[in-house]
Amino acid sequence: MLPQERRKVIKTKNVFSKLSLPKIERLILSSLDQLKAEKIVSIDLTGKSDFADRMIIASGTSARHVGSLADNVVEALKKAGYDSVPTEGKDACEWVLVDAGDVIVHLFHPETRSHYNLEKMWSVALPAQVEAAY
Repeated sequence: MLPQERRKVIKTKNVFSKLSLPKIERLILSSLDQLKAEKIVSIDLTGKSDFADRMIIASGTSARHVGSLADNVVEALKKAGYDSVPTEGKDACEWVLVDAGDVIVHLFHPETRSHYNLEKMWSVALPAQVEAAY
């Protein structure tokens, strides 16, 4: 059994902000627009995914631009009250993922984006049988 003090620390740790989904989405879209992200797309994942309710996909013009976009999104989320904003892929900046809890942000170099084509994968409507289960 954990000591009382430790249980309290674990219980009160809040990684994600209490912002509503529309506010988080607007914050991220605004931060991407500020640095001139290209081809910004927001996909509603409600009922399609357990890991997020929105997926935002955008492109940068170079690896440096993709890294700057990711930094700007992370900075905006931290200013909004996020304690921690996990990211993946910042080493190469070909594809950077920013995890904002209910919103997942994918930032791509244009060639990498066209190769993986996440928009096509996640924009497809669910079959009626699966949709009825939700």
